[in-house]
Amino acid sequence: MAAALRKILTFGSMLLPYGVHELRRRHKQRIRLSEPILQALKANQDLAGCHEGQRCFILANGPSVKALDLTVLEGETVISVSNGYLHADFMCFAPKYHVVPQITYGTMTEDQVARWFAEMDESLGEAELFLNETEAGIVSERKLFVGRKVRYVALRTNFDDVSDTSMIDIAKPIPRIDSVPVLALMIAMHMGFKNIVLLGVDHDSWRSGFYKYAFDLKTQADTDFSVTSDGKILSPNYDTFQSLARLWRQYRRLGMIASANGVRIINGGIGGELDEFERVPLNLLLSQDKVQ
Repeated sequence: MAAALRKILTFGSMLLPYGVHELRRRHKQRIRLSEPILQALKANQDLAGCHEGQRCFILANGPSVKALDLTVLEGETVISVSNGYLHADFMCFAPKYHVVPQITYGTMTEDQVARWFAEMDESLGEAELFLNETEAGIVSERKLFVGRKVRYVALRTNFDDVSDTSMIDIAKPIPRIDSVPVLALMIAMHMGFKNIVLLGVDHDSWRSGFYKYAFDLKTQADTDFSVTSDGKILSPNYDTFQSLARLWRQYRRLGMIASANGVRIINGGIGGELDEFERVPLNLLLSQDKVQ
């Protein structure tokens, strides 16, 4: 009865303004995965537990990062995201992995995406790249990321349908996300990291009304139509809060999965509104290493 009611409420919510984009995405998910994508997902089985028991840092792009000395990450396993290659001292800590969420075409044209990917490729060093399967076509057709290891995930299912605390397997279709750190967390947990430290995962733009980064965008500047050229958010609070509610549910579910599987997720950033994980400042975290 409860499950049936949840499905009815979920469908009803899709009729509201904030659910229009979700309806479109769900329609696309009915398309069967191609054989090459299925094989690409299968290849992700090789990553399961490859960093068993280790620590990684997921470096997001919130403005709080500007107050951090990122050079201390040299020698650590770092997972950067989206435009993160624009961070100061990026090549000093040279991320091992870089994660990009599904791209919304219409917001960006294929030509803009191709230019962004070319900029990304020139700046990533030797990082292994994760893309959503919807980008496989443009990467193949435009011959992008030649010589770089590119892996694909399939953001196809719904976080609200995840009802247990089993590890999420990125070798299979996985839940859609509302922010790229969620995808990075799923990947990191799949790879067996025992301690995962979040940096720059601020999620506090709803307070100021402006969406800011820790750096100035290059190719992607002025491509986000949900904000003005100076970053002012155009969405009404109703839609913003609905999106935040979905996002917080995703973090909470991942926190439950982590706890059940002996994984520690730490918010090592300065400020921000993410309150789902324990907070340990980066300098204190690293000083504890020296004591040990």
